[in-house]
Amino acid sequence: MPKRRPIPLTSNSTNSLRPRPKPRVRAAFFGWLVLIALVAARPLLASDNHGKASARAASKSSSPEPISELWVNPPDIASRDLFLGPGGVELAPAPDGEFQFRGEDKKGHSKGYDVADSQGRKWAVKLGDEAQSEVAVSRILWAIGFHQPAVYYVARWKLVGAPDQQTDAMPGPGRFRFGSDHKSLGDWSWSDNPFAGTRELRGLIVANLVLNNWDLTTTNNRLYRVGKKSKHNEKWYVVQDVGGSLGKTRWPIGTRNNLADFESESLIKSAQEGKVEMTYRARHRILVGQLTPEDVVWTCELLDRLSDRQLDDAFRAGGYPKPDRERYIRKIREKIHEGLALQPRAGEAHG
Repeated sequence: MPKRRPIPLTSNSTNSLRPRPKPRVRAAFFGWLVLIALVAARPLLASDNHGKASARAASKSSSPEPISELWVNPPDIASRDLFLGPGGVELAPAPDGEFQFRGEDKKGHSKGYDVADSQGRKWAVKLGDEAQSEVAVSRILWAIGFHQPAVYYVARWKLVGAPDQQTDAMPGPGRFRFGSDHKSLGDWSWSDNPFAGTRELRGLIVANLVLNNWDLTTTNNRLYRVGKKSKHNEKWYVVQDVGGSLGKTRWPIGTRNNLADFESESLIKSAQEGKVEMTYRARHRILVGQLTPEDVVWTCELLDRLSDRQLDDAFRAGGYPKPDRERYIRKIREKIHEGLALQPRAGEAHG
C-alpha cells in the first residue's frame, strides 16, 4: 500500500490545520464575552431591580401592621400630664437616690451609664447637653400620640460601684430612660418600614422639625417589644434618641439645647402651588422633601391642642428655668402657626 504524503500546513490549503487555543486563552475569551453581555444588560437589570425594590416598598406599605404601632390618636391630649409623661409618678426615679453601676456607654455625642435602682429596675442614663432637650421633646412627641419610652430628668443622683468612684460618684444631671418594660428588637429605617407613605409617619417627621431635631439617623430609631406575654405583647416604632433638638439645624451637625439658636430658625421656607419647603439645613433632606402642606397642617393641629401649661410642664420636666421655658414655648407657638397657615382658605382648592 502506497504511503500517504502529509498535507502541508499552509494558509492556502483548504484543509489547513490551525493550532487549537490553549485552555487559558479560551477561558479568557469566554470571560470577555460574559462581561460584554453583562454590560449590555445592565440597564435592563437595573430596571428590574428598581421594580423589585418598588414591589418590596409597596408590600411594606400595605403590610398588616396596624398604625397603632407607630401612632395612637390621643383622645385625652388636652389632659395629658407632660411633667410626669408616659411613666407617671409610679416609674419616676428617686431624686438624690443611689444607682448601681452596670456599664458605661461611650458611643454617640453624650456620655452615659447603664444603672439599676434599689428596686432592681434598669435605667439608661445620658449626661451632657442632650439630657434636658431629650426629656422635653420626648414629652411633646408622646403627648400628640407617638410612642415614647418613660424618661425623666434627674438633677442629683449618686452612682455606686463605678470603676472610677471618686470621679463618678455624683455624675451630674442626667436623662434617665426606663428599660425594664420593653425589649429592643433593633433599629428601623425611615425609608424601609411598614408605614412608608402614611400621613402618620410624615407627621412624625414634621413634629421633629417643629422641635428642630436634626439628627434623624436610623440608629436613633428603635423597634420595641413592649410588655409581657401574660399581659400584652406589642411592637412600638419609636424615635428613641431625640436629644439633638431645640437648637439649630445645619450641615452636617446642628446645635443642641441652644435657646438662641432655636429662636433663630423658622419652620417653613416657602409654600406655593401645593408644595412646601421646610427651613431645614441638616442631613436627611430627602425625608423633608417628601412632606406636603397637608402633613404639616395635620401635625400642627395636633400640637396646637396642647396648652401653654402643658408645654411648660414638658420643659419643666427637663429642668429648664422659667424664663427659658417661656421663650421656647413662644417660639414653638410661632412655628405651629406657620404650619396652620398652610390650610387652604375658603374657596381654595386643596393642593
